[in-house]
Amino acid sequence: MGKRVAVVVGGSVAGLACAHAVAGAGWDVVVLEKAAAPAAGGGTGAGLGLDAQSMETLARWIPGWEATLPLAVDLNRATDSVTKAARTLARDDGFNFRAAHWGDLHRRLHEALPPAVTVLWGHQFLSFEALSDAGGVVATARVLRTGDTVDVTGNLLVAADGSTSSIRRRFLPDLKLRYSGYCGWRGVFDFAGKESSDTMIGIRRAYPELGNCIYFDLAYKTHAVLYELPGSRLNWLWYNNGPEPELTGSSVTMEATGAMVARMRDEAERVWCPELARLVRETAAPFVNVIYDADPLPPRPSWAGGRAVVLAGDAAHPTTPHGLRSTNMSIMDARALGRCLVRWGSEPTPARALAEYEAVRLPVVAAQVLHARRLGRIKQGLPVDGEAEGFDVRTATAEAALELRQRTMPYFGGVPTADDGGF
Repeated sequence: MGKRVAVVVGGSVAGLACAHAVAGAGWDVVVLEKAAAPAAGGGTGAGLGLDAQSMETLARWIPGWEATLPLAVDLNRATDSVTKAARTLARDDGFNFRAAHWGDLHRRLHEALPPAVTVLWGHQFLSFEALSDAGGVVATARVLRTGDTVDVTGNLLVAADGSTSSIRRRFLPDLKLRYSGYCGWRGVFDFAGKESSDTMIGIRRAYPELGNCIYFDLAYKTHAVLYELPGSRLNWLWYNNGPEPELTGSSVTMEATGAMVARMRDEAERVWCPELARLVRETAAPFVNVIYDADPLPPRPSWAGGRAVVLAGDAAHPTTPHGLRSTNMSIMDARALGRCLVRWGSEPTPARALAEYEAVRLPVVAAQVLHARRLGRIKQGLPVDGEAEGFDVRTATAEAALELRQRTMPYFGGVPTADDGGF
């Protein structure tokens, strides 16, 4: 049997993680990515939190990578928008995550790709066709620089093309994105050379455990997240309830107009403590994520479109960001997929490997997606489980506040991997 080829659609973190894992299983890999070049680090993207299992997996693919900071503490606080005073709702000193910048992680994943992986930058995926006789697939892409189309043939197609996946829509047309009821403002504040500025002195006073802690500040029917990133950066998010915005194209991210940013800054002054409001005001180029997820799949239909097509990352399980699951689920998808391909490597097609991959991953991600949905609604003060009223941060009991902790996430301590020491 000759060496097999996997075509990965999508060169973001999920796609590159799949490329590492599938190449580690002995396959050649071709990645199709419409972006013209890999992320340069620095200002690309925003922050993310990595759990211990993902960090252990990344260490296999990126030896010596240390561009993270500890998130040892998960701290939920209540903010009184009138007095601006904060009080602790729930604290967990055993959180054990790491903070990273999306651009840094993407760059290092790309730099560490093994020789068996080829990334075709500037190639926009258009379609695929199954080769029924051979059991493989042909993916067609447009070369954005020239406008030409090219075909890439493989034994396996891995759809890592994000929450709006066109591949998923082809064989799961009834699986729709579900608007959460709120959007998230996001920004990364670069304080390189500004550590002694009034802004940073104030923010370190108001948030003294930055660099070791992820802060969740809850006000009435809204909440914000703040943590430090490597490279003298602060990552913040702020979620606001409201009707679903109108999006154009396939992205769930919106560029903010000047008027939108001005309203956001005024609202920050009203809701948050002066130190956080100032940080928000001074952040360059904040943007808006419209928050979606999708209902988990039942046992059938599945993630596999035939014998040689499979979903991974947000393409398989769009999720809200609560619980910091999206990147972690993508990494564990890749790890499980790679291991299953190793286990069933003697089979003529990857069908049995894909079946085991789904059996390992579907129950985990279903539970985590639904819990992330619930956690977001609690923190936004939206009704949960048919209740008439949502969580009210102003009157919440200490017992009720325990639900806010990240460790309430199913499989918080680790997920099954189909992995006995392989990839």
